[in-house]
Amino acid sequence: MATLFEAGGLEKAAPHPLADRLRPRSLDEVVGQDHVLGPGAPLRRMLDNRRLASLIFWGPPGCGKTTIARLLAHETDLHFEPLSAVFSGVADLRRVFDAARKRRETGQGTLLFVDEVHRFNRAQQDGFLPYVEDGTVVLIGATTENPSFELNAALLSRCQVLVLNRLDEAALEQLLARAEAEIGHALPLDSDARNALKALADGDGRYLLNMVEELARLPERPLLDTAALTATIQRRAPVYDKSQEGHYNLISALHKSMRGSDVDAALYWLARMLDGGEDPRYIARRLTRFAVEDIGMADPAALPQSIAAWEAYERLGSPEGELAIAQCVIYLATAPKSNAGYKAAGAAMRAARETGSLMPPKHILNAPTRLMKDLGYGKGYAYDHDTAEAFSGQSYFPEEMERRRFYNPSPRGHEREIVKRLEYWQKLREKRAQEGEHGDGEGE
Repeated sequence: MATLFEAGGLEKAAPHPLADRLRPRSLDEVVGQDHVLGPGAPLRRMLDNRRLASLIFWGPPGCGKTTIARLLAHETDLHFEPLSAVFSGVADLRRVFDAARKRRETGQGTLLFVDEVHRFNRAQQDGFLPYVEDGTVVLIGATTENPSFELNAALLSRCQVLVLNRLDEAALEQLLARAEAEIGHALPLDSDARNALKALADGDGRYLLNMVEELARLPERPLLDTAALTATIQRRAPVYDKSQEGHYNLISALHKSMRGSDVDAALYWLARMLDGGEDPRYIARRLTRFAVEDIGMADPAALPQSIAAWEAYERLGSPEGELAIAQCVIYLATAPKSNAGYKAAGAAMRAARETGSLMPPKHILNAPTRLMKDLGYGKGYAYDHDTAEAFSGQSYFPEEMERRRFYNPSPRGHEREIVKRLEYWQKLREKRAQEGEHGDGEGE
């Protein structure tokens, strides 16, 4: 039903944002999403079969989620019912489902589009299930967050997840050309500034068109260079949520870049995290973990370097302390890598669980009482410092347990020297075993 505003003919005369005026009128006009809309792609196959499944659109802001949903409803002759999870509750859902049921009785289907669907709690998400299952509505949910983390498994099992991409440079250029045709003139930008404008959009088509609308008010001459553009247009805040998937994606990228000894990529991901507002203390904690987990004894200085960078940040604060963190990233990325200590600790832990409560061998137990001496505690212990090589070669494993090797150092960095020592001690151990020479001292 038309509003009085629309019935009076005032709607068309009212000003509309450029992004609204350029909203695609058909799926062929949608840019940047050929992987779901092109020939043979999932949505195209559904339309060819005239059978639309319930879907979850997962993608960044401004990639066309709402537009595609609206056009899908038009293409399949479904009533389009938009709903925002931010502003809606149980009463709104009940109203929508009741109206959809009545339409269905008259032969009219309903496409329910729920923006920010991840904002609904688990119980609300469960409320969709019977209406999706019986066909009362075709659900299309839109989310910027990873559905695996934010949506119920039951809801996900009834929907197909389609990933929509951030708009690439070619798609943004298409939007710019359409915008210039709409406003009737080229934007007052030189070629570098035009590229900078697309970079500022950061893959968000809606944000790009909002910036175009602002630039369209400027005179056509002189052309703006990049510096003048950034002074004119407010910089877009990076898409980064410290509590959501972007947080984990970027720390993973930093960690793996350092593990791969790519210092430049590591610095880039560090800068992205800091620019997005990540707490430098969290980064410092992860760097310390990296030093232990991925460098270990290949460079024993990595751990104190990480702790020092953490402490430097605590003393200096931002932004000066962030340089200490950047310096630590450089150190860790360029250090020799070894996860031998990490693997050794895990293997020893598994062995400890397998062997239960085995006692240490008696010869390495102290005997502070006569009873304990009578039981053989400390008997036959060889004091290593009394031997020629300061190495007795005795066994320190439980008597019921065969000797195991947990630590296998890498041939990199400081661990190369450790390899030599372990090989030397193993030869001495074998020599002692052949000679059967065990000391009788009782030193500690």
